[in-house]
Amino acid sequence: MAKRATSFVCQVCGAVHARWQGRCDSCGSWNSISQEETVTGSVPSSQRAGRKGRLIALEALSGSSPDAPRTRFGIEELDRVAGGGLVAGSVLLIGGDPGIGKSTLLIQASAALADAGHRVIYVSGEEAVAQVRLRAERLGLSGSSVELAAETNVEDIVATLAEGRTPALVVIDSIQTMWTDSAESAPGTVTQVRSSAQILIRYAKRAGAAVILVGHVTKDGQIAGPRVVEHMVDAVLSFEGDGAHQFRILRAQKNRFGPTDEIGVFEMTGLGLREVANPSELFLSQGDRGAPGTAVYAGMEGTRPVLVEIQALVVPTSLGTPRRAVVGWDPSRLSMVLAVLEARCGIKLGGHDVHLNVAGGFRITEPAADLAVAAALVSSLSGAALPVDTVHFGEISLTGAVRAVSHSPLRMKEAAKLGFTRAVAPEAKSTGGKSSPRDPAESALALESVASLGDLVAGIAARSPRRAQRPAQAAQEG
Repeated sequence: MAKRATSFVCQVCGAVHARWQGRCDSCGSWNSISQEETVTGSVPSSQRAGRKGRLIALEALSGSSPDAPRTRFGIEELDRVAGGGLVAGSVLLIGGDPGIGKSTLLIQASAALADAGHRVIYVSGEEAVAQVRLRAERLGLSGSSVELAAETNVEDIVATLAEGRTPALVVIDSIQTMWTDSAESAPGTVTQVRSSAQILIRYAKRAGAAVILVGHVTKDGQIAGPRVVEHMVDAVLSFEGDGAHQFRILRAQKNRFGPTDEIGVFEMTGLGLREVANPSELFLSQGDRGAPGTAVYAGMEGTRPVLVEIQALVVPTSLGTPRRAVVGWDPSRLSMVLAVLEARCGIKLGGHDVHLNVAGGFRITEPAADLAVAAALVSSLSGAALPVDTVHFGEISLTGAVRAVSHSPLRMKEAAKLGFTRAVAPEAKSTGGKSSPRDPAESALALESVASLGDLVAGIAARSPRRAQRPAQAAQEG
C-alpha cells in the first residue's frame, strides 16, 4: 500500500526542506515554504531494480545542422521577439501582470495562425469557453477556426491533443491552474506546476507542436512558481506595461532560438492590441520638449533604435536626507551620475531632491542613457532648456569621461528620420584607423562630440538664463 510522505517545499525555488522554517535557505525568500504531501511506493528506493541504460549515438562537433523551421504568427512585433516565428516542438512561457493583455495577445496570435490554415488549440483553465468567445467577439475574431477547451487536468488535455492532426500551436492559460494525477498536492503548488509543465513539454517535444504556457507573476514582477520551469522551457517572454499608459512591451528574457534583446511594442485599443511600427513617436511628448529638465535619448532595444524622452526635476529639499525618486531607470545608475557630477564637475546636489522619469513608462537598461540623464539633471538645476532638435547618448565613466557606445549610426539615423538635426555624443572610434562613410540620413545630423562630462555641463551652463541675468544686473548696479 502506498505511503504518504510530508515535505516542506519552497514555492519560489522548489527547494525541499525537512521541516518548516520562515526563510528558505536556497533562495532567501521569506514565508514561501508550505507543506505538501506526496505519495511514495511501499518498496524502498534502495530495493528497486534499476533499468539498464541504452547506448546513445555520439556525433562530432563539426558539421552542419539545418535551421529550425519556423511558423510565423503574422504579427510582426510578436515574430520579432520570438526570433522570427514559432519553432516546432518549442515551449514558450509568457508572464505579465493581471489584466495586462496576455490573453488578448494570445487569442489574436491564435486567430492569426488559424486564419493561415494551421490547427490551433486554446485551453483555458481560468475562464469558461463562453468567456473566451466573448473576448473573441469583442476583438472581431469570432470567425477564426480556433479550437477552444476549458480544462485543468493535464492527462485529459494531452489525450485530447493526441487525437487528429498535430496542432501547430497549443495555448495553456495558465500553467498555475493545471494539475496532474501523478502529484497529490493542490493545483498551483510547486509540485503540481513542475509536474504539469514537464508533461506538456514532453508532449511538445514528442509531437512537434509548439506550446505557449501563461504564467502568473508575483508582486515583484517575477514569474510565479518554481524557477525550474523557466529552465525547462525554450523561451521566457515578459509582457510589461500598466493601466496608466496605452502601450504594452513584449520582452524576451530567454530564447534558445533567437535573440534576447528584442522588444515588441503594442498599443491597447478597444479592438485589442495594435502593433506600433515606430515606437519613437509613441515615447516622445511634443508638449514637454523645450522645457528645462527634458532631454531626448537615442537608445537601442536589440536591433531597433528607440528615441525616448527623459525628464528630470531638481528642487531644494526640506528634508534631512534628500529624495532620489526614479521611474524607468536604475536607481544605482542615477546615484553614480550624481556622484560624478559632484566630484568631477563641482555640481552640489546634496541639498536637492532629484526626481527622474522616463516618459511613457518605458524602462531603460542601457548605460548609453547616462549622458541624456546628466543633461536633463543639469538643465533642470540651471533652468536652461535644451534644444528641441538635439538627441543625447553616451556612457559616463567614474573619471568623468564620456565613452563611445555601440550602434551610433543607427541611433543618429533614427533621430534624423524624426526631424532631429543635432546629436550630442562621444566621438565614435574608427576601425583600423579608417573612418567609414556616413549614411545620408545620418549625415543630416550635426555631431557635437563631448569627451568629458565637463564639456556637457559647460555647454548647458552657457545657455542658462541665470548666467545671462548676471551681466544685466551688473550693468544696472554700475
